[in-house]
Amino acid sequence: MTKKEKVQFIITTLNKLYPEIPIPLDHKDPYTLLIAVLMSAQSTDVRVNQITPLLFEQADNPYDMIKLTVDDIREIIKPVGLSPMKSKGIHGLSKILIEKHNGKVPQSFEHLEELPAVGHKTASVVMSQAFGVPAFPVDTHIHRLMYRWNLSSGKNVTQTEKDAKRLFPKELWNELHLQIIWYGRQYSPARGWDLEKDIITKTVGRQSVLSNYIKLKKS
Repeated sequence: MTKKEKVQFIITTLNKLYPEIPIPLDHKDPYTLLIAVLMSAQSTDVRVNQITPLLFEQADNPYDMIKLTVDDIREIIKPVGLSPMKSKGIHGLSKILIEKHNGKVPQSFEHLEELPAVGHKTASVVMSQAFGVPAFPVDTHIHRLMYRWNLSSGKNVTQTEKDAKRLFPKELWNELHLQIIWYGRQYSPARGWDLEKDIITKTVGRQSVLSNYIKLKKS
């Protein structure tokens, strides 16, 4: 199977499984999405969705957020982990949004990535989901599956993003990256992986990955 055939098989399979794609993080506008994505680092979407309502009840915009102290924010978001860094980032970026962007989330990678605690992946999610700009945010699921599917070397997420953007049509990026995330969670997880349920990897997967899986099952 050529890479072109693999890509088409992946797209077709994902469209069948996820004709309508759920958005992982609950939010109502670009600002609440930005905060939710920032909070999701080293945490789960389920946990973040439990905590963001508590935070947004007190502050769902940068003007109200800076009325809270960093310690106030940290106390609320503590269950998501890394709360000292995240609380400083939330307070700091809220202040910058007011001072430099009239309280609005900027619609550019450059300005987003200048904000405290906002890296390229976070900026990509916001650009994609809030503003509809083609982007391909790479999380652990996408990084893992692009390697398993023999579409990327697995060296680092930067290379994985380049490979994904090169292989998949630009007009599909925004939906496709979400479809791959859901597929990774449901059919091709890092732990408790059942190859029989993972139709994509079983069909297009890297031979070394498939061989290692079989060896582990036999041992």
